[in-house]
Amino acid sequence: MTRECAVLLPGVCAALADPRQPGLDDTCLEKLLDWFRSLTWFDPTVELVQDNPCLTELITSVLALPDPSPSILSFTLQLAGILASSESRFQHLQQEKLLGRLFGQEGPRGGAAWEDASVRSAWLKGVHSMVHHQPALHFLCSSGGMDVIFALQGDPSLFVASAASQLLVHMLTFSVESEPSKALSAKDCDWPACAQTIVKHIEESLQSSSACHIEQSLKLLSSLFGSCFGSCYAAWTEVLWLDIAKQIESFLLEETVQAQPLLANLLLNVARSAVFCGTEGSFWALVTSALEHLTPVQAGPLAVGLLKLCKCPQDVRIQALTVLLQPMDCILRAASQPLEYAGLLDESVSDPVTVESLLSSKTSCAGLLCQTLAHLEKLLSLKHLRVDLPCVSLLRSLVTILQFCNGFLSPTSPLGSTISRNLINCFRVQKSALDVLAALSEKKDCDTLIGSLFDVLLAYLHSPNTSPTVLKKTFQATSKWLVHLQELSCSNSQWQQTEKILEDVFLVLQKRLCSPCWEVRDSSLEFLTTMVKCLRDQKEFRQCLLSSEVLRLTENLLEDPESYVRASAVTAVGHLALLTCFAPEAPAIGNQYNKESTVAKLQEILSTDSEGFPRRAVISIFTTWLREGCTGQLEDTEQFVSRVIQTVEHDLDWEVRLGGLELVEVFCSQTICQLSQCPYAPVSSAVTSSTPQNELLQVFCRAKLFGFLFRSLCDCDKPVGQRACDVLIGLRGHFYPMSTLENPQEIEDSPAGRGIAWLQRTLRQGSLAQNFPTDGGDGVNFQDPESMMLALGAIDLLELHDELNKSSDHVEESPQSLLQDILATVGTIEDNEVDCY
Repeated sequence: MTRECAVLLPGVCAALADPRQPGLDDTCLEKLLDWFRSLTWFDPTVELVQDNPCLTELITSVLALPDPSPSILSFTLQLAGILASSESRFQHLQQEKLLGRLFGQEGPRGGAAWEDASVRSAWLKGVHSMVHHQPALHFLCSSGGMDVIFALQGDPSLFVASAASQLLVHMLTFSVESEPSKALSAKDCDWPACAQTIVKHIEESLQSSSACHIEQSLKLLSSLFGSCFGSCYAAWTEVLWLDIAKQIESFLLEETVQAQPLLANLLLNVARSAVFCGTEGSFWALVTSALEHLTPVQAGPLAVGLLKLCKCPQDVRIQALTVLLQPMDCILRAASQPLEYAGLLDESVSDPVTVESLLSSKTSCAGLLCQTLAHLEKLLSLKHLRVDLPCVSLLRSLVTILQFCNGFLSPTSPLGSTISRNLINCFRVQKSALDVLAALSEKKDCDTLIGSLFDVLLAYLHSPNTSPTVLKKTFQATSKWLVHLQELSCSNSQWQQTEKILEDVFLVLQKRLCSPCWEVRDSSLEFLTTMVKCLRDQKEFRQCLLSSEVLRLTENLLEDPESYVRASAVTAVGHLALLTCFAPEAPAIGNQYNKESTVAKLQEILSTDSEGFPRRAVISIFTTWLREGCTGQLEDTEQFVSRVIQTVEHDLDWEVRLGGLELVEVFCSQTICQLSQCPYAPVSSAVTSSTPQNELLQVFCRAKLFGFLFRSLCDCDKPVGQRACDVLIGLRGHFYPMSTLENPQEIEDSPAGRGIAWLQRTLRQGSLAQNFPTDGGDGVNFQDPESMMLALGAIDLLELHDELNKSSDHVEESPQSLLQDILATVGTIEDNEVDCY
């Protein structure tokens, strides 16, 4: 603790203990506790409380109050726990007889204050902080604290109940790791005293007739096996599991037990522990039993979790996959009668009638399918899945679900008819199915279903009943499958099928670009942009695009009344320009698509659009063009960049200005590459006589880059200043080897040098951008190569970089500032207006 803080702390403690003072903001108190946590973490000695007696005086004063406020009592409980986290400070507080009055029987747990959930929560947090040494553990066990914690497991406040469970996990783990154990094996073990108490409580609760107690213990066990206890204490984990396994098995077989939903999470956490790595043993038999006896909704999370485990036995893994595929299998079998295709599964894990009844119910059908589809999407995202997914049958099942949802399929079986009625216009299922459909596009062997797959996708794109959110998902799935289709047609010459599908896609896209719903127009433009990015090199795609009305309609949307749509139209037009304007073989398709016209339209949007989204989109597209080398010769690019940054530097949107800096960075990098023999060659120490270096400086000065960059250093939005500083440091690294930086003292005598010295002072002051001279005032000429060379070499850009990267409240965040804020706040009746960080 600093001397300044030690001087302020007594006043703060006195104010906190004074009932006449107004209550402090809870954020202030939390920050104060955070400070004490950091102090005690780094220094376990007793000096903190001995050198600052005001801390124990604060605790004593609060305990003496007849009716302390819940917030101050909660603060005091947590503070005492933090201070007692080391054994030496614990003993000191015990000698002062404070801990018993806070955490013992004579503490608040027997009074009216205990009715406040924040006090109960603070008591638990204080105990949790304190129990990091044996004396604290013994104190708690001997003072009746364990019974209090057990009772708080069932607290009506979820925060309190959760804190009690976390504390028991911590205490059991600490007890096991800190007390020497006797002969340890599954048959002969001797739990340490505190651990024995907790384990006995768990066993008794599991055998209780109270569903609430059973549920609390199952949650506690799940947290315990999922914590470091399960991963670091394998022998104890096995001992504990063997004690409770029979009871867990009985819960699985008793269908009336309400605790069944918790069993899946418990078994998964046990499976993740370090104990059950082998393929033999009763544990995996119990997991298999759980997959059979839990309902499909309960078993789903267990199944997907098991499939992610590398140590799960293969037969259990196959069974888990079967659980996930069962609803999809049922859908496929219900679609046609007699069966047109084989289902996904040869046999089921549990009774198929259970799944059929869930899918037949209006209330459970969508929920089961959405959960199943979410699990399947997770599995498809895994790089290494240790079971083979039947992708073709899965894809057929997805197509069937989507047909059910939009009424495209009229099944003849009674079950199919019921499921179809349940799913009609079910947006939740449609979105989930389309997500899985998109994920399947990266899998092989689905080629035989391409035709029927695109029939369904196009039907969704055409249908007026498709909601905007489902349409967006349909577009995303369609773009992924179009990429797959292109790869397929390249390999097996299915040109005709590809061309027909693309023609149909562009027809429906034309329709959707004219939709009265702005979300639909926006999604359509995003889809178009994605297609151009992925397929612009494909001849069939370019032909279909250029023969459609899509180009004209997209240009029209640059004037859409909705700013989101205008921004998406800018992005689409920018990427289309790579095909229509900038491509070497750009087609002659009318004057309205020429390069000058497109650039002029986007520059007009950049300078005149009232909303930030379209302007951000323009600067992003200009940067993309620059990266792609679309802006022509160096002279053209120089003029283009100059015009853009002169527009951007006055933009009120900081993200637009930041985009302008990214454009400048790309321009600098490309220009250096063009004018230097080798972009990574070391620069000669005689840089001022180097023709390429002079030419570079002249290009940058003509483009007015330096004025933009130095003014951006003082931008009122910090990310802009940080990016500008990064660009300038990069330029200095090119123009100056580290050993040849200018000496500011030596250059100040020249007129240019005096201007540079003024610039350095101005930058250090951090003047706002609007106060920064734009006319080269005080002798700084931002378009003079010699002056800018001096500026790069003399100004301490690294110092500026450090300043810009400091948190804006690095001073206000100090503990000293916090204590000053608290002292300034107490004693005032008005609302707390102090800026407590």
